[in-house]
Amino acid sequence: MTDVSTSEAFAQLETWEVPHVAAAVVPRGGETRIAGDGDRVFRVASVGKLLAGYAIMIGVEEGAVSLDDPAGPPGATLRHLLAHAAGYGFESDAGVVAAPGTRRVYSNRGIEVAAGHLEQAAGMPFADYLAEAVLEPLMLGRTELRGSPASQLHSTANDLARFAREIQAPTILSAATVAEMRTTQFPGLNGVLPGVGRFDPQDWGLTFERNFGRPGHWSGEHVSRDAVGHFGGAGTFLWDDPDAAVGAVVLTDRDFGPWALQVWPPFCDAVLGRRSGG
Repeated sequence: MTDVSTSEAFAQLETWEVPHVAAAVVPRGGETRIAGDGDRVFRVASVGKLLAGYAIMIGVEEGAVSLDDPAGPPGATLRHLLAHAAGYGFESDAGVVAAPGTRRVYSNRGIEVAAGHLEQAAGMPFADYLAEAVLEPLMLGRTELRGSPASQLHSTANDLARFAREIQAPTILSAATVAEMRTTQFPGLNGVLPGVGRFDPQDWGLTFERNFGRPGHWSGEHVSRDAVGHFGGAGTFLWDDPDAAVGAVVLTDRDFGPWALQVWPPFCDAVLGRRSGG
């Protein structure tokens, strides 16, 4: 990643057919670069699951909850919920569609139940716990949870760039805990990534997606297999690639769709100094 590659990536944003876009490139040990209005607030949708997961893992470190706690459907644990392996269907009101640990069923409901488990154990609303445990220590002053922890976080490119730096060099969680979050949980489970396609296996850590560097992925094929991150249905994404020593954030206000699968991979390639198809 160079200043030239970042500039080439940012130039692509000007061609995107979106009402508004802001982006950040976050090199490890280097200066964050921002395109667009870094303080504009966007709904980041499922990208917020990463921050929710961070808050829940602070609860694990503090002893309020354990990854082995029974939570969700019979036989499921908090670990299953955070890894989309508890068997809940996708929607917030979905029922159980698979036995725990047998399929990777991407689920808003699972993350909501996980947040509710911490909320009950900590004796405070999850939004307050998230603010006190994550947002305030990292100085994410324009980030706010306005409903479901699975889909209703609102934030800015500046704030999420700070969070990307936290993933790269943890300060509010131990390095060992973040390494566990980045590690595929229940390996070998197959599943469908909504709006993108089927991955066999579909790999997931503790709220961190692990399907990068594979054909058909929303970030293209050059972001490494060691990368973690998430995309959101509001047309947003965040990833961190330790092999390339860089992270990226893109926020838009156009819902995810085929347009994103066309323009996101070339952007990610450019951040890495690669050309699409090369």
